[in-house]
Parts: sequence; C-alpha cells; structure tokens
Amino acid sequence: MAAADRLELVVVRHGLTSWNLERRYQGHRDIPLLLPDAEPDLDRLREALAEVAFDAVHCSDLTRCRQTLAHMLEARVRDGLSTPEARLDARLRELDFGDYEGQTWAELKDDPGYRAWVDSRGRRTIPGGESADDLWARLSAWLEEVQAEARASGHRRVLAVSHGGAIRELRRRLENADFWDGVVGQAQGRCFTLTFEEDGWSCSSSSAVPALASATS
Repeated sequence: MAAADRLELVVVRHGLTSWNLERRYQGHRDIPLLLPDAEPDLDRLREALAEVAFDAVHCSDLTRCRQTLAHMLEARVRDGLSTPEARLDARLRELDFGDYEGQTWAELKDDPGYRAWVDSRGRRTIPGGESADDLWARLSAWLEEVQAEARASGHRRVLAVSHGGAIRELRRRLENADFWDGVVGQAQGRCFTLTFEEDGWSCSSSSAVPALASATS
C-alpha cells in the first residue's frame, strides 16, 4: 500500500454530561453521558459521519468518550459495516484539572491561582494537574504515531473521540487558533487535513464536524 501524503483527521468531542450542564470542570473524572439528553446531538454527529469510512479509530479511555463512540458506530454494527477496532488511549483524555475538578467558574472565580491560570490562557500548571504544554506533550506523541502509521499503512482518514480541551489544544497548535476561539460543543469537532511534505506534516485546512449549515447552503 502506498504511503499517505494526505490525511484527514476527524477529532470529535464526547456528548453531553451532567457536569457539562452544571459547568463543572471534568478533567480526568470518569463522568458518563447524560442520557437521554445527550442523544439528539449524538444522533446529528452519527448522521454526519454515517457514510464516512475510517482506516483507524482512536478513543479516550474515559466512559463519556467510549459511550459517544458506541453511539456513533451503532448503526454501522447493525448494518454489518466494517469499522476498525477502536484503540483506547489515555493520551486523548481531557486536560487534568487537578484541584479544580468538580468545581465551577462561580466557585473558583475569586481564587488567585485560578485567575492566574485563566489569564495565562492555560500556560500555567493547574495545582495538582496539567498545563497546556503538558496536554500538548501527550497529544503530540499520539499524533506522531497516527501520522507515522498513515505513512506506513496508507491510512487516509482517521477518527478520534476526545474532549473539549484536547480539541482546543489541537486547534491552537495546528490551526493557530486563539485559546478562547478553539472551543467546540458537545458531540462536535474538527476535520483536520494534514499533508506530508519533505519537512514533515502540516495542517493545510480545518473544518467543522458536523459541517456548519452555512457551509453547505
């Protein structure tokens, strides 16, 4: 199989949880989806990707992502369509919010350490948790493996189910998106088009998943 010089990387965020509704930092807490409330968004995501073939599937090992992936693949399994076995990977987890996990902005807004983290746009290390650079270190290690496999095995399209903070960091590094502009909603994500040239991989374009209505009208 010829080496891939172009790779579509579709990275989507998990569906709605109770902590999303309460605006609590989830981080590495293993919070499940809020069902059936999460289902309409999950259905839209599943429909958007129903006919898209993937050469590899990756997923955060946390329950909310595994449930999201299962919902996305449900119809494929029912219809007997082949899909690569998902690879669970802790490197795709959300930013570790450490001492802030389980708390809301209203509860933290007067905390000097929290204010300093917000003002740093994630660059500071959260007490007991990670910094944006820590998050990128594990995401970039995962991404390098995905790209190497694409070159070796000819993969053209890869799916990953992850978290809002992880997708924001990917957008910041691959799209040069502003820290505050990189957020995507529940059961939404981005399709990154990565191209391989002599000096390595680069992101040539990025688009919303599901596609925005204005982009298809």
